[in-house]
Amino acid sequence: MIDILKFRLGYGRQTVAFPDGPAKFPARFRGRPVVDPARCADGCADCAERCPTEAILDPGRASMAVDLGRCLFCGECAEACPSGALRFTNDHRLAARDREALVVRGDEPVLAAALDAEMRRVFGRSLKLRQVSAAGCNGCEAELNAAGNIQFDLGRFGIQFVASPRHADGIVVTGPVSENMRLALQKTYEAVPAPRLVIAVGACAISGGVFRESPVSCGGAAAALPGVRVDLYVPGCPPHPITFLDGMLRMLGRLG
Repeated sequence: MIDILKFRLGYGRQTVAFPDGPAKFPARFRGRPVVDPARCADGCADCAERCPTEAILDPGRASMAVDLGRCLFCGECAEACPSGALRFTNDHRLAARDREALVVRGDEPVLAAALDAEMRRVFGRSLKLRQVSAAGCNGCEAELNAAGNIQFDLGRFGIQFVASPRHADGIVVTGPVSENMRLALQKTYEAVPAPRLVIAVGACAISGGVFRESPVSCGGAAAALPGVRVDLYVPGCPPHPITFLDGMLRMLGRLG
């Protein structure tokens, strides 16, 4: 037993310093893109032509923007742009409360706004979530699972995933929501007691991603649940656990 305890102590602290310290990412991590249309060559739209999800809006114009709700962070657009008009930073802050806030221009950070005071009072200290994989590829699901491991430790903030929607305060949707999953998603949402939250994680759940034009895809959580507000959008394909944590904590008013 003593040897086992010594072995475990040898691991030291595994939990990341975030949010009290800087978040560390691998060199290949791609975060928030920066757009500088002043660098664009006349008539050039190579970035938009390389984008598989049409996430580049108004290429080459002063109004040029990137829709993070569609972006796969594949980097193809930046590679196609020798002038550096579009590049990716390592800024992990990508989540937003409104769909429109995911359309980024220039070099402005994306920071999710907090819920109102009453919702923060209800959910701010303990939040239980039911995850619904609505035809996802398992990429976003794997990262959400990682958010609960010893490194990111989602539970230290009082946020946990539960097995039943009856025990949940909200749902986390991944995947583009296929027609076969639409009814299951609606029933899961309705089974969560009000007030309830809806969180869309990943490009598929926000816009349909690469499946948005498929006849069997609903095009994301908002389209599959008409009349229901999505409270938080977390972009990525898939999003990093720190991006998910950052969005959740800002929504709960625990990050300024």
